[in-house]
Amino acid sequence: MSVALDAPIATLESIPAHAASNLGRPPAAIKPRAVADRVLEAVQTLARRYPESLRQEQLADAARIACHVRWVLRRGAAIADLGGGIGLFTPACAALGMQTWLVDDFGDSVNRAHPIDSIGLHRPLGVRVIETPIRHWAEAFADESLDVVTCFDSLEHWHHSPRPVFAEAWRVLKPGGTLVISGPNAVNLRKRVAVPLGRSNWSNFEDWFYPEEFRGHVREPVLGDLVRLVRELGFEKRAVWGRNWAGYSGGDLRRVAVWLLDRALRPFPTLCSDLYVMARKPD
Repeated sequence: MSVALDAPIATLESIPAHAASNLGRPPAAIKPRAVADRVLEAVQTLARRYPESLRQEQLADAARIACHVRWVLRRGAAIADLGGGIGLFTPACAALGMQTWLVDDFGDSVNRAHPIDSIGLHRPLGVRVIETPIRHWAEAFADESLDVVTCFDSLEHWHHSPRPVFAEAWRVLKPGGTLVISGPNAVNLRKRVAVPLGRSNWSNFEDWFYPEEFRGHVREPVLGDLVRLVRELGFEKRAVWGRNWAGYSGGDLRRVAVWLLDRALRPFPTLCSDLYVMARKPD
């Protein structure tokens, strides 16, 4: 089932030029409220274009994706996203004026159930789709050809070392280019409470036991892992931060509670559920 590309999208022309050029700046310095609202509106518009079976899930994820887009948004910049699947991030980047590549093996169950071309969104918006194992992602790119490489909530699923994957990010990024990596925090506050009570901090039993191939979390990082990863490869750490996205898709009371908890924990990223590191390739 395809979705018509007929609803208007907030474009970079509707966003002040100075606010759409924040590449490499840490999140605390990014965007006035009006610009954040414009980007969120654009992402929500795209979410409504997904097939009906996926639409509500994508709308519930719009706030998270809008943050990801704002953190890297720059007119005309070349960006490759690793492991983004059929999600909103790459079509949003393309719709807002970035040269965008999506690299994934599309082996997860949701990607198999909903092939990317059946959605009818990514390629029509200009996303270049590269279907390949993540270890081979950079074979399509020349040296120093990209401004940004992103990897959101993917490395925890890999059954191999992340080192060669991000070493290739160093090769293909231009001097001054930006790398953004995120992953679920292995020691977030919820897990610190749940594990002593006997609750597992790993994937659901059903997700691990029944599928022929396990695609769940293999190794979740802590903040120190992500910082060491970028530093060992020669990147300069620009910023680290935490967010707490789980729960935003629930009812009104739950969303308010999660909103309050998120803001209380942001000064303490090692307690947050979602970790982010932004790094820069030196000039």
